[in-house]
Amino acid sequence: MVCKKGHHYGLHRVIEPAGVLPQPAWKLDPTPEVYDNECLIRVECLNIDSASFAQLKKEAVNDPDRIARQIMSIVSERGKMHNPLTGSGGILIGTVAEVGSRFPSAGAQPGKKIATLVSLTLTPLTIEKIRQVHLDTGQIDVDGQAVLFASCPFAILPGDIPEKAVLSVLDVCGAPAQTARLVKPQHRVVVLGAGGKSGLLSLYQAWKTAGRQGQVIAIEENGEACEEILSLNIAHDVICLDATNSLAVYEAVDKATKGALADLTINCVNVPDTELSAILATREGGVVYFFSMAVSFAKAALGAEGAGKDVQMMIGNGYAPGHASLALESLRECGDLFQVIVRRYG
Repeated sequence: MVCKKGHHYGLHRVIEPAGVLPQPAWKLDPTPEVYDNECLIRVECLNIDSASFAQLKKEAVNDPDRIARQIMSIVSERGKMHNPLTGSGGILIGTVAEVGSRFPSAGAQPGKKIATLVSLTLTPLTIEKIRQVHLDTGQIDVDGQAVLFASCPFAILPGDIPEKAVLSVLDVCGAPAQTARLVKPQHRVVVLGAGGKSGLLSLYQAWKTAGRQGQVIAIEENGEACEEILSLNIAHDVICLDATNSLAVYEAVDKATKGALADLTINCVNVPDTELSAILATREGGVVYFFSMAVSFAKAALGAEGAGKDVQMMIGNGYAPGHASLALESLRECGDLFQVIVRRYG
């Protein structure tokens, strides 16, 4: 059989509106037949991104059956897992079923188990059955099929880390990679939402670089997560605080840094209304890295303007060269962090 020729960025899969790329498109064609530049995957598990899953859980009142119906409805309507309220998706793991003739091989042979490193918001997806919704991790066991474009990175699953733990870490691997780029040895670094997986991985990277000469401050609302951070010894200060309380965050960071504030603030919170907390915690001329998908660009931009704060604001790009390897290597380097992630997600 001769495969049809597909567009490098997947425009051939866009149904509505015509002419846009798959991520902003409203609806994709998820037909499980590969074009020449595609890879077909038998999907086993979806890792719904934290902001999206928090919204789905709240709307469904923590009922896994209702969450399953919500996800089935979104995927059947849009041809992808693209939460219309949060605008976010997640990633998946599955087994390669078929590879088009122009798909860059890089190890994606049929039978190989891989994790996608691009959002479900641009991944054509069909779900035949949802087998289980894991309320504590945001992972969904499914029977389904997905399509990966030639432009999309992926990772072959390693054999030394449990699959579900790998999936959880790879979903947020852009955060520690960008943190590693941004942190300098003398920096004062604040991580908001430090107890989640992106927060913990970012804390670890900040500690590796700034742990000796700088200051690393973890802010987390959940008391148990704060205890875990303390046990990991990857922060100078662990502050149990609601990150939506902007004034309280500012006062806590101001006190911890003796008025200097943060050189770099990393926002990993999975709920809305933390933009000003990150901005106020950061010194004039400092950097705010918004990794969270719950962040509003308008609130951040206009909030900084209203507060008269001159800070550089970065949107969290989920991709950076080597980001998957760096995140997995963090678990191998730090046995205690490995245990926390495996206990939660593995």
